[in-house]
Amino acid sequence: MQTATLTGWTQLAPDVRDFEFEVPGVETVAFAPGQFVSFSAEIGGKRITRAYSISSPPDGNRFHICLNRVPEGLFSPLLFSAEPGFRVDMQGPLGTFTLRDPEAESIMVATGTGVAPFRSMISHYLRQGGKAPVTLLFGVRHEENLLYRAGFEEWARLYPNFRFEPTLTRPSDSWTGRAGRVQPHLLELVGDRRDLYIYVCGMKAMVDDVRATMRGLGFDRRRIVVEKYD
Repeated sequence: MQTATLTGWTQLAPDVRDFEFEVPGVETVAFAPGQFVSFSAEIGGKRITRAYSISSPPDGNRFHICLNRVPEGLFSPLLFSAEPGFRVDMQGPLGTFTLRDPEAESIMVATGTGVAPFRSMISHYLRQGGKAPVTLLFGVRHEENLLYRAGFEEWARLYPNFRFEPTLTRPSDSWTGRAGRVQPHLLELVGDRRDLYIYVCGMKAMVDDVRATMRGLGFDRRRIVVEKYD
């Protein structure tokens, strides 16, 4: 068990924040982009543990997580009320939701805060000189919920092998991009290809639906890599 210390946070959207932590006493928090950390704390007389995907690339002893505040939740209200210097017990990084084949083209499908591990994966991959095409299909309700939007748009400008494809289920009249759920847009992006890797992260219903659809299209199950948030 290690201890992580909160160094600051950034508001990403209503009730969604990016939290930065450091692990004192170590030079490096070693992890594969896509992995998560497990936080534990005594809340209401009980030991509560929650897992949060790392949303940043490897960066010394610091890392970021992204989460939304759940008013009836236990752990998110604790973190949202914390000030810099707050310390929390941590295990990890852990998990197997990582790139399987860096040389293969991939489509990454996220909804809500499920985009967190993809931000870590994509940032690290592009900065390390990865050349295979990567598409991020990111679904949220409103335009203001497009977490890390400026960064993704900047990467799309800088790296010709990266595409950012946001879609809104409740778009405003001024929105000119994709609209609706991620599933039909994924079918369009996949087309006749079956040699892609499909990475999916978000709520269980979406993840299960996408996985079943891809299997139904004939995708090898090893090319469908998923992470569920509930």
